[in-house]
Amino acid sequence: MTSNLLQQFNWRHAVLLSLLLFPLVLLLMIDPIPQDEAYHRFIDTDSFLGIPNFLDVLSNLAFLLVGALGIAFCLKNHAGPGHSGWLVMFVGISLVCFGSIHYHWSPNDQALVWDRFPMSVGFMGFLTALMSEYVNRRLAGLLIPLVIVGISSVLYGYFFEDLRLYAWVQFIPLLTLPFFMMLFRNGYTHQSLLIVALLLYALAKAAEAYDSQVFHITGEIVSGHTVKHLLAAAGCYSILLMLQRRKPIA
Repeated sequence: MTSNLLQQFNWRHAVLLSLLLFPLVLLLMIDPIPQDEAYHRFIDTDSFLGIPNFLDVLSNLAFLLVGALGIAFCLKNHAGPGHSGWLVMFVGISLVCFGSIHYHWSPNDQALVWDRFPMSVGFMGFLTALMSEYVNRRLAGLLIPLVIVGISSVLYGYFFEDLRLYAWVQFIPLLTLPFFMMLFRNGYTHQSLLIVALLLYALAKAAEAYDSQVFHITGEIVSGHTVKHLLAAAGCYSILLMLQRRKPIA
C-alpha cells in the first residue's frame, strides 16, 4: 500500500500534505493555548422542567437525529470509498448529543472533555472520508490512527492545558475541504453540498462567538450557542443529503 501511494505521489499531493501539516507546525510554534474559563459562561441559563440551561441542552437532540439518520443510511448503503469514514463521522455526530448535553447541564472543564471526544471522532472521520474519496481510496486505512489522534488531542488539551492540537483536529478538515475539491477530482455528483456544510459550520462558529448578541437580538428567546448547535447539525445534514443524492460520474 505504502509503495503504491509513493509511486503516485505528485505536486497535488505535496500541496495538500503541506496544507494539512503546515498549520500544525505553526500552532506548535506558538505558546500553549489554555482553556478560557469564560467559555463556560453562556448567556442563556434559563431552566425548564428541571433542566438547567434548557435550550442549550435541548438543541443537542438535533445531532442525535442527524447522526442516527446518517448511521442508518451507511448501514443500508455502501457510501463509496469513504464509507468507513462517513460511518464513523455519523457515529461521532450522534455521540455529540450526549457529550454536549452532559457538558451544558453543568458547564466545566471536566464535562467539556466529554463534549469534545465525539466531536474529535466526527472530525477525523470526515477527514478520512475526504482523503479516501478525493485522493486515494487506500487512505481509508488511516481512519483508526486519525481517530486516535483526535481523541489524544482532547486528552492532551485537558491534562496539559493546551488546546493547540485540538484546534488542528477541529478546524483542519473543514479549512482544507475547498483545496481537496480544487486539487483532486471526486467521482460523484452533488459535491457542492459539502460547501454548504462548510458555510453552515462557519455560521455556527460565528453564532457561538456572538452568543449574547444573538440572545439580545432575538428578544432573549434563543442564544447564539443554541443557534450554533442547530446550524452545525444542519451542516451535518447537508453532508447526509450529499451522500443520499449523489451519483457516480461517468
